[in-house]
Amino acid sequence: MSQFVDECQLNVKGGDGGAGCVSFRREGPVVMGGPNGGDGGDGGDVWLVADHNVASLLAFRDHPHRKAHRGVHGKGKDMHGRRGESLEVTVPIGTAVSELRTGEVLAELNNQGDRWLAAAGGRGGRGNAKFLSNTRRAPSFSEQGEHGEERWLRLELKLMADVALVGMPNVGKSTLISVISAAKPKIANYPFTTLEPNLGVVRVDDDTEFVVADIPGLIEGASEGRGLGDQFLRHVERALVLCLMIDLAPMDGTWPADQLEILLRELGDYQPDLLRRPRIIVGTKADAVDDGDLEVLEWDGPVVSSITGDGVGRLVGEMARLVHEARAEVAHPDGMIVIRPEPAGAVVERLDDGSFRLVGRDVERVVALNDVTTPEALAYIDHRLERMGVLKLLARAGAGEGDVVWIGDFSFDYVPTT
Repeated sequence: MSQFVDECQLNVKGGDGGAGCVSFRREGPVVMGGPNGGDGGDGGDVWLVADHNVASLLAFRDHPHRKAHRGVHGKGKDMHGRRGESLEVTVPIGTAVSELRTGEVLAELNNQGDRWLAAAGGRGGRGNAKFLSNTRRAPSFSEQGEHGEERWLRLELKLMADVALVGMPNVGKSTLISVISAAKPKIANYPFTTLEPNLGVVRVDDDTEFVVADIPGLIEGASEGRGLGDQFLRHVERALVLCLMIDLAPMDGTWPADQLEILLRELGDYQPDLLRRPRIIVGTKADAVDDGDLEVLEWDGPVVSSITGDGVGRLVGEMARLVHEARAEVAHPDGMIVIRPEPAGAVVERLDDGSFRLVGRDVERVVALNDVTTPEALAYIDHRLERMGVLKLLARAGAGEGDVVWIGDFSFDYVPTT
């Protein structure tokens, strides 16, 4: 039997780019062959894709790593390496993605087919043929492949339901959803029978259908995590309508008014906006009480019995009416993606030990893609940094001769221009 998992961690890594090739023409009739090293292929990307065929995040619980293929290295005779194959990772509809360390929300995949780039592949390095110029007739260096982006993410599934059934344990939520839909949840006469949410589609007629979620029972203190209530309440957030179910024959003797007070308090403490959602308040287990009992319990609201069917039709009709009104007023949110632009150029940061760090995708790529072990490649790096104005930036930041400057994992001693 599969297990429902609605929260997990995920490590994604884009494929590394292939390295460029250093090669020269070596053919009989050619006296001095020029450079013909090909470029390396780009690394593959990792995409998260919302798919209605995926029900939970179980696939990531024991296997949290997903990695795209790397690019192929370039070869001689101007042969470019093949691009790495991208990886599509399917997740359930309603998955929210956030940065694991900071908690920053990055994307919400709410619709079938929503896609989000989780980790970009590294750029392939250029072969030495790309560095041919009037002053560099025989370049003996090439670029290394860029490392693919890697990050840890937190995935959180929030069920996409029109109506959420909310109530204390053993109030009859599972029985009701089994009666009004084709869902077959576990049903038993003891509390906390439901340990994971269940979804059911209720079809009223050819033009009206909606999704109902059976939320596991809430107890006092649920908004603070008691009884795993904070995890269960997460699935109420996106419901358009709340159906608060009150047990008219509870095993612990809790009065209906007290149950309603607890439910409203826990919903409000978890998210105040939930108290402004359209809601239905209905008494359950009407078959276990009579009119005299209702008068003693001071209950004058609607009642329903999932066993005999009394009141079920009226309840479904009221759900359909409120869902129709809520859909008309609130547009379904599109898949939300937060785009964080990479800093262009370079930014100078002063470190605590007095050294400096250059930050920015462009300047970091100059070092990351080039071979810092060869004099010719180092001369090329110096030329690129000077053209980007890095030396002037360091001078304005107060760098002095001999100060250590970091670019990624590479460091050098600053020498001011004359």
